[in-house]
Amino acid sequence: SGEWQVDESLNQEDLPKLIVVGIDNGGEHRLDEYNPWTHPKYGGGEGDEFAAFVVETLKPYVDRHYRTRPGREDTGIMGSSMGGLIAHYTAFAYPQVFGRVGIFSPSYWLADGVYQQVSEAGHADGQTVYFIAGANESSTLQAELQRMESLLRQAGYPAEDLHLRFHPDGAHAEWYWAREFPGAVFWLYNR
Repeated sequence: SGEWQVDESLNQEDLPKLIVVGIDNGGEHRLDEYNPWTHPKYGGGEGDEFAAFVVETLKPYVDRHYRTRPGREDTGIMGSSMGGLIAHYTAFAYPQVFGRVGIFSPSYWLADGVYQQVSEAGHADGQTVYFIAGANESSTLQAELQRMESLLRQAGYPAEDLHLRFHPDGAHAEWYWAREFPGAVFWLYNR
């Protein structure tokens, strides 16, 4: 499947210096752990526990053991596919923790509750959100992301806090997310 080449990207001089924590997925339990809502065919429903673990256990551990800037303005969450779904959920469930959000090719098709979550959460002042997807992904992804952007705008997010791009050559693949990672980091952290 490949990797995002995060370490190589962060060695570029024009990108901010970040501490990146990669979280391994749950293997055969990935769909359960990365989806806070239950899907009749694919399961799910454990995403709230995953998000709580990240916020209540993992982030405090990282903040205690590394020289972090723990404020929300310096704390981000990012993911692709199912990881994009759980990054989205976690960021909007804990907006006081995450001020920078990167959502690549999210699996919104699996979780209709994601739209209600945004409508109920409202605007988190100062939270910036970066979305990307490619034309070579699902036939519904562009419409799903446009719907999400519209809901965020209705919730009060100003246009300058949202970034939504569709790439004609983009695919549901690690090479695509690796290519787009530096741009996401630059936009999210050099504002």
